[in-house]
Amino acid sequence: MSEMEPQPSESRKTDGWLDPGPTNIQVIYILYLVGFVIGISALVGIVIAYMNRGKAGGWIETHYTWAIRTFWIALLAAFVSVLLMFVGIGFLLIIAVAIWVVVRCVVGLQLVGRKEPIKNPESWLI
Repeated sequence: MSEMEPQPSESRKTDGWLDPGPTNIQVIYILYLVGFVIGISALVGIVIAYMNRGKAGGWIETHYTWAIRTFWIALLAAFVSVLLMFVGIGFLLIIAVAIWVVVRCVVGLQLVGRKEPIKNPESWLI
């Protein structure tokens, strides 16, 4: 082997945004917010959250639980909203769901920026 080729024992170097931790959870929250414009990014966010859940430890784990629950509760609420659009109330409900997701992501981003845990990560509310 030449000296320019990477050795098999060398580990892959990343800038840390894929590794479990504060930067990773910030990326997940941002992917959720970008999901309003590019829908697939929310799916990427949930996959990253599941991949890193249980690996970070400490206060950051509350953010992974919060992010995963935000995705699934929003998906359920959006489904109910679509069903209720036939009655007319669904249009208002889908707006409320969008606001709820934005608020939860902003709260999560603020708390992770201050290195604080989510107080009740299993809450359905904000």
